[in-house]
Amino acid sequence: MARPTLVTGGAGYLGMPVVDELSAAGRTVRVLDVLLHDGQAGLVGALEARGVEVIRGDVRDPAVRRRALKGIEEVVHLAAIVGDPACARDPGLAEGVNVEGTTALVLDARGAGVRRFVFASTCSNYGRLADPTVPIDEDGELSPVSLYARQKVAIERALLNGGQAPLQVTCLRLATLYGVAPRMRFDLTVNEFTRDLWAGRRLEVFGEQFWRPYVHVRDAGRAVRTVLEAPGEVVAGKVFNVGRSGENYRKLDLVELIRSQTDRGTVSFVHRSEDPRDYKVSFDRIARVLGFRTAMTVADGVAEIMAALDARRFADPFGPGHTNIP
Repeated sequence: MARPTLVTGGAGYLGMPVVDELSAAGRTVRVLDVLLHDGQAGLVGALEARGVEVIRGDVRDPAVRRRALKGIEEVVHLAAIVGDPACARDPGLAEGVNVEGTTALVLDARGAGVRRFVFASTCSNYGRLADPTVPIDEDGELSPVSLYARQKVAIERALLNGGQAPLQVTCLRLATLYGVAPRMRFDLTVNEFTRDLWAGRRLEVFGEQFWRPYVHVRDAGRAVRTVLEAPGEVVAGKVFNVGRSGENYRKLDLVELIRSQTDRGTVSFVHRSEDPRDYKVSFDRIARVLGFRTAMTVADGVAEIMAALDARRFADPFGPGHTNIP
């Protein structure tokens, strides 16, 4: 029996792959998206052609939330002002969407009888580790240093405090995303570095020695599907890091990976010791508990992005539609 599932932010960079996965699994999918970014409105037709109902609206609007949640059994909550720069640019909007909008959505979901709620969080919650060469797991200390991460940590704590029953909540701390998707973003590290060197530009890299984990956007979409297909008692009240333990890289490593696939462009490194975020992450729990393993590596993603750029799949890869910061 098809399970009616709401994906907030379903026309976004991650949202479209999530919708693809859930539709392929036989779920009846509804999307709620405000279509904030240039070019997103053009994706609605593609979603509707797959039988997806699309509601254009703001998660902060009570009437929109009620309409979106009607008849829904599962919610995948992706809608957010995403990333440190976008949140810093408009902190009031970020608070309204990421905290107030999410809090209201959770309350309404409980009232509407929703049984499963998957919350998209971030590995940025780990901040700066005392020893970033030792991977941190889900039980490690959270040290958010940006507004975006602090908001994600606050919502996680509210969701996991045991007060949401009977709603079954799962939090996914996503590694930094990369890869080709219908709503393409080039303001993410792997995508941006690959695009700039492909275009023969000069790439200036800050904080090249700091560690981050990375995960392909389609693998992140599969992780959402994996969680929803798992028994509720296995994932309820749990946190999972989403990625692969072998896919932690420094920016220096990313440049070397891209350089192995193109000799175009130039690179300069600007040492930055004050960047407070420096962390390697363990993804053993999601592999052990759910049997989830990523299919793509960063090297695969770089090749995929270059092939898409070579094929001119993006009219203007430097255009405003490919960034979360207008």
